[in-house]
Amino acid sequence: MNIGHAATETGLTVKTIRYYEEIGLVDPERAENGYRDFGDQQITQLRMLAQARHLGFGLEECRRLLDLNADPERASRDVKALALRNLDTVRSKIDQLKALEGQLETLIGQCHGDDDPQCAILNGLNGRTGLVPRTSG
Repeated sequence: MNIGHAATETGLTVKTIRYYEEIGLVDPERAENGYRDFGDQQITQLRMLAQARHLGFGLEECRRLLDLNADPERASRDVKALALRNLDTVRSKIDQLKALEGQLETLIGQCHGDDDPQCAILNGLNGRTGLVPRTSG
């Protein structure tokens, strides 16, 4: 299967597949004409990479998952440990996003949202804190 078909089959872009090949995550065969030829094993690896990346695994974690998947003597505890570490990372990112949400809500709440050029959001982004006082007039 050529790279375009592999992309369609896996939901990855051609560029991503080329990158995964470049960094050694997949190793397609080469046809006589020099084109990449993705077999069932590479398609399975690419699907696994797509799903693992979707779940937040980093590239080195994906490499380890591929290695574990290829090892018939693997211990499931190793796979679970890797997944638990990834879950910790995902939870940390969620906490960071919640903090960002709170900061944005605060800035938006401080912005008058009217025709006045003073804007608490821009002031906050510029490093000036506090509510911008409204001018009367």
